Amino acid sequence: MFTLELVTYKGVYRKINAQSCNLPTPDGRRGILPNRMPIMLPISIGVVSVLEEDNVRRRYTVSEGIFYIGNNRATLLADNIEDVDLIDIDRARTSEAKARKRLKSSDRDADIHRAQIALMKAINRIKAKESDL
Repeated sequence: MFTLELVTYKGVYRKINAQSCNLPTPDGRRGILPNRMPIMLPISIGVVSVLEEDNVRRRYTVSEGIFYIGNNRATLLADNIEDVDLIDIDRARTSEAKARKRLKSSDRDADIHRAQIALMKAINRIKAKESDL
């Protein structure tokens, strides 16, 4: 077992006693187990899957961030973390539509990079929620 803290700029989102977790990284998914050597990993937009001490698997959508584990204490720091069970699918679809509209905009002042990231986050939330149904 190891302690996992999910942290955003607002503070600790959730503290979990975990048996394992599976993380999205730029190089693919990485599994983390207790008693491993220290490691620091970049995190990609995706879904983190955590097997908690009560043998319940919970999933969280995350934006880009960083993960560190050492001495059975892990921290995942990301701009945004959301429990898949709490995702409002209609709100996620609205966010996707807004991001697509911004990308199609002919306005040169539109921040294309921010719109692309917003679109990726919205699609991630939708896919995570739909696969949960």
